[in-house]
Amino acid sequence: MVRFYYKEGKQIKKETDVREIGHLKNLMWVDLQSASQEEEEWIETKCDISFQTPQEIVEIESSARYFEQNNTINANSNFLKADKDGYHFYPVSFMIRDNALFTYRQGDSRTFADTVKKIKLGEEVFKDGVDILLLLLETRIESDADLLENMSKDVKTISKALSIEKKPKQASLLKINNLQENTMLIRESIIDKQRVLSQILRSAYFPEDRKERLRIVLKDITSLLEYTTFNFERLEYLQDTFMGLINLEQNEIIKIFTVVTIIFLPPTLIAGIFGMNYQVIPSSNHPYGFWIAIILMIFSSSIFLFFFKRKKWI
Repeated sequence: MVRFYYKEGKQIKKETDVREIGHLKNLMWVDLQSASQEEEEWIETKCDISFQTPQEIVEIESSARYFEQNNTINANSNFLKADKDGYHFYPVSFMIRDNALFTYRQGDSRTFADTVKKIKLGEEVFKDGVDILLLLLETRIESDADLLENMSKDVKTISKALSIEKKPKQASLLKINNLQENTMLIRESIIDKQRVLSQILRSAYFPEDRKERLRIVLKDITSLLEYTTFNFERLEYLQDTFMGLINLEQNEIIKIFTVVTIIFLPPTLIAGIFGMNYQVIPSSNHPYGFWIAIILMIFSSSIFLFFFKRKKWI
C-alpha cells in the first residue's frame, strides 16, 4: 500500500493511486507500507529516488543507518512495537529529498496512524515533508514515553506486592526479568534514534529553520534515556530485594533443620550408648532401665530446646 500526502492550499490531502503521483503538486509525504515491487519501482522512477532493500535497512553499521547521497538524506531507525507476544523491533527507512518525506516500512504501526490523525486535525501548519518527519518523530517519542510509564507502573506493582507478601514468588522474578528485557529494548530503540537524529542535525540538507525543533526532540530523547536508567536501577534494586528475601527464607529453613538436628543429637547419643553390643552395660538389667533412658533423652532435648528459646533462635 502506498499513500501520498500533498498540500492543496492550506489543506493536506491524501491519495492512494500511484498512477496519480505525476500529477500531484506540492508533494509532502510518500508512505510505503508493505508496498509491492511494482509500486516501489513506479515511485522510484517518477520521483528519481532509490529505496534500500529490507536487508540494507536492518544493517547496524553507522554507514548503513545514515548516509547522504544525491542531495538526499537517508536514515534508518528501529521502532518498537508492542503486541500480545511482547515487544519487538520493526525497521523504518526515512528519505528526505527536496523537502519531501519518503518512508518505507513493512506492516502497520500505531505511530504512523497517530501522526496521520494529527495531520488531519490541522492544528499545526506544515510547510513541507520535513515538518511531517518532525511530527512523526515527536509522536514516536511520546509513544516510547508511554511505554516507559507503563513499565514504571508495573515496577511499582511488583514492589508493593513484595512489600505486602514478604515472600518471594517465582512469578515475580520472571516479571522483573521481563521488565528488564523490555526496558533494554526501549533503550536500544531510543539510542538508535538519538544517533540518527544527531547525524541529521549536522546535515547541510536539513533546513536550518527546523533544526531548533529537532534539538528539542533530541532533548526529549535524552530525558527518556535518563528515565530508562532510573528504571534499570529500580529493577536491579527489586531483584536484589527479591534475592535477599529468598536468602532469608532459605536461612530460616536451614536454621529449622539445624535446630531439629541438635535437639535430637543427645537422645541419639544416649540411645547409641545403651544400644552397644556388650555383655555388661550398667543398668541394662535394671527393671526401670528403659524408662530411665527415655527420661534422659527427653531431659537432654529439653535443655537444648530451652537454650534455643532463651536465645530466641526459634
